[in-house]
Amino acid sequence: MSTSTEPGVLLDLAVSTAREAAELVARGRASAAERFDVKSSPTDVVTAVDRACEELVARRLLDVRPDDGLLGEEGGERAGSSGVRWVVDPIDGTTNFVYGLPAYAVSIAAEVDGRSVAGVVLNAATGELWTATLGGGAHLTAPGADPVRLTGSAPASLGQALVATGFGYRAEDRRAQAAVVAGLLPEVRDIRRHGSSALDLCTVAAGRVDAYYELHLNRWDHAAGALVAAEAGAVVTGLRGQPFAEPLAVAVAPSVAEDLLALLDRLHPTAG
Repeated sequence: MSTSTEPGVLLDLAVSTAREAAELVARGRASAAERFDVKSSPTDVVTAVDRACEELVARRLLDVRPDDGLLGEEGGERAGSSGVRWVVDPIDGTTNFVYGLPAYAVSIAAEVDGRSVAGVVLNAATGELWTATLGGGAHLTAPGADPVRLTGSAPASLGQALVATGFGYRAEDRRAQAAVVAGLLPEVRDIRRHGSSALDLCTVAAGRVDAYYELHLNRWDHAAGALVAAEAGAVVTGLRGQPFAEPLAVAVAPSVAEDLLALLDRLHPTAG
């Protein structure tokens, strides 16, 4: 049993748990397309592996820290008394998982008094491990390699920025989001859509894209990835003074942050 709230201690537990969970996800990939249900819409899927993975993560974390709280995408919320809450997305990128696209991740964050202090995003398809602690920086560990500290990117202008985004599951939301992309695309280098918000945030941290934005993320979508992006030096914010992901989530290289936020402000008239 552990009671420490030190970010490094929490991160170690998150990493070991994520590695075990990713092994379960990898084993379940072959049958993923045969066993899934839908949630908010016919395109919003959940698999038996999602549920089994979240159960494993919750069990491992709470066996070590039984007084902690937990918020999971598939299992709801468990109150705790320690001041620590774990925020878990067992498979962020479930559609990719079902189709065999290699971008689906186990995401685990530890919050202390409501603030993420440690986070891990593990791409179960590739083995890339993204980690961060509050004030301790962000790192990427590729299979067989040493950790590399992440510092993001610095595009010279918005016109040279590669921007990632994601879309909601309801048709009416997608129509509005498509209109935003239509206005954004002529102003930037290009658009990418990876299908996992946790991995999108990590790609900003690594400089693989220069910015990412998306509407209506849930806490489990970004609790770990936003910490990784912020600790790599990205500007992690909402629009017009709003907090990140309330309702728009933006992570962007500082060199183009002002210009991108101004453009998104014009394109998202109701997102402030």
